[in-house]
Amino acid sequence: MLANQNSKKPSDHFELLYKTLLDSIPSSVLMIDDKLNVISVNQNYLVKSRRSKENTINCPLSDVFPSVILENTGFDNHIRSVLRIRKAIRGQKMTYRGPGVPIRIYYYSILPVVPGQVMLIMEDVTEQTNLSEDVRRVERHLASVVESASDIVLSIDMNGRILTWNSAAADLSGLSSDEVQSQLFHEYCEPGKKTIIEESLLYISGLRRANDSYTIEFCLLTPTNNNNTGILISWVFSPMKDIDGATIGAVIVGRDLAERRKLELQLRQSQKLGALGIMAGGIAHEIRNPLAVCSSAAQFLLSDGVDLEFRKQCSMKIQTNINKASTIIENLMAFAGSSMDGNMTDIVLSEALEGTIALVANQAKVQKIKIELMQSPEIILVSGVVGLLQQVFMNILLNAFKAMPSGGSVSVTIECLSDSVEVQFIDTGIGIPVGDIDKIFDPFHTSSPTGQGTGLGLSICYRIIQQHLGSIRAESSPGKGASIIINLPLLLI
Repeated sequence: MLANQNSKKPSDHFELLYKTLLDSIPSSVLMIDDKLNVISVNQNYLVKSRRSKENTINCPLSDVFPSVILENTGFDNHIRSVLRIRKAIRGQKMTYRGPGVPIRIYYYSILPVVPGQVMLIMEDVTEQTNLSEDVRRVERHLASVVESASDIVLSIDMNGRILTWNSAAADLSGLSSDEVQSQLFHEYCEPGKKTIIEESLLYISGLRRANDSYTIEFCLLTPTNNNNTGILISWVFSPMKDIDGATIGAVIVGRDLAERRKLELQLRQSQKLGALGIMAGGIAHEIRNPLAVCSSAAQFLLSDGVDLEFRKQCSMKIQTNINKASTIIENLMAFAGSSMDGNMTDIVLSEALEGTIALVANQAKVQKIKIELMQSPEIILVSGVVGLLQQVFMNILLNAFKAMPSGGSVSVTIECLSDSVEVQFIDTGIGIPVGDIDKIFDPFHTSSPTGQGTGLGLSICYRIIQQHLGSIRAESSPGKGASIIINLPLLLI
């Protein structure tokens, strides 16, 4: 047997090698002579075409390929041309749909080999073409989503240069995509934001998950803006990652806050009016009492025969009760007329709380609710707008009242931490359901019966505390009351 193997001619080895190489090629390969007969074919073609060697080799091209292909593509004429001028034809596209089978797409090349013979190489690219079309379809869909978004959507590289800029960004800024392409993003932001953007990129580069983000607010400048204030935008930076998961830039979504701020102001005023309506009876009661004392004291002063000491006592009562009424009115005016547009001032936190408690004292009395303010003896200062903070305190107290329809108590505690102060409102009400504890600060979330609450009170409180650079959270056990905890930056004396 070994002798037989050694006796094989070199040409036999070459033919075996040639056949092995042809069969290993993932494309279909056919050898065709000058009479357009198939003289050799590889295994890939036989499998793809579902033909056997016997009914393929030495058969005319017209028997091997469906006539529809030859008629519509001029396939045979291309082969004759290569046979005649011996110049290869490469990368031609051919589409074929057989009876009952899906459409197939091929790319073919015709190469001259030896005189009178050409090699036909066909590659089935149907799957790749379909995949490419699917990718293009997804890309078109994503592009359509981004372009249809009413929010600004843009992307930047790790150097802060703009890569993409959607239609909403162009409409709001007045700058087209071509104008901002490859420009530094911070050049279109209010002065001094270069460092903020660099810090944002540094922050998101350390995020492991693509759905983590970094949120910040600053103004976008526009060509028509002359005072460098721009349009206030809430920006969300999210990491843009490559196929290996490395951060290569940021996707930034921006929302114009002008309309939201206007809506928030309207809702804030609505909340104030609602709170004022509840307080009206209590305020009337609180003012009537000092007025009644003043009236009685004034009548004594008008009487004859009143000694000097008694006159002094009457005068002091009048002065004391006038001051009391004046304080109530001042608290009410501060609450009703407050706005974040006003200047931030130093606020004695205990006084702001006392003023708020005084405004709801009568309502608490009617509902048999005891309010206890516990504080440390030292003066605690915070920076803010007193009326807005009182609005937050008022809303929390009124919510606590609703949770105690049969009466109860609310304890308000003030505790100094290292660089902040914590205010806790702890009630003995029905508590907050477990499923709602993370939603109570969301806009329009309410547990009140339909028509009895907007679900905006606590979301406005959340916003006000954010504007004061603080935080607010809730803790509760159903049936055992709830705690609302506010943390504000402490002003050191």
